Amino acid sequence: MSSLAPVRPVFRALVCTVVPDAASLDERSWNDAERLVEAALAMRPANLQRRVRLFLRFIEWAPLARYGRRFTSLDAERRARFLTSLQDHPVQLIRLGFWGVRALALMGYYGRPEGAKAIGYAADARGWEALG
Repeated sequence: MSSLAPVRPVFRALVCTVVPDAASLDERSWNDAERLVEAALAMRPANLQRRVRLFLRFIEWAPLARYGRRFTSLDAERRARFLTSLQDHPVQLIRLGFWGVRALALMGYYGRPEGAKAIGYAADARGWEALG
């Protein structure tokens, strides 16, 4: 089973909140981004994969208490506010979960060739010498 399949809508909403340009991705680009994330998760223990899915479910349902709506139903401003509350949460485990899924979101978006190009990233086997 795909690691992200059960939580795909919330993952995509998270990516669009962290990287607003992601809202313009087509289905092929989304599939590329998700493949990158799933490949990274596949190298991790099954219990970590479960925790990532569980945290994404938490992100989906926790805003109900504050906004009366699930994360995927919130507008961009409220999504960003909610994610900021996780980033700054007093419970360390919640902060760690947020930074973990944020890293996955960034990797999925910017790990695609188009995403890397958008920020001017061009890997070169020569490393820093290539810039000289």
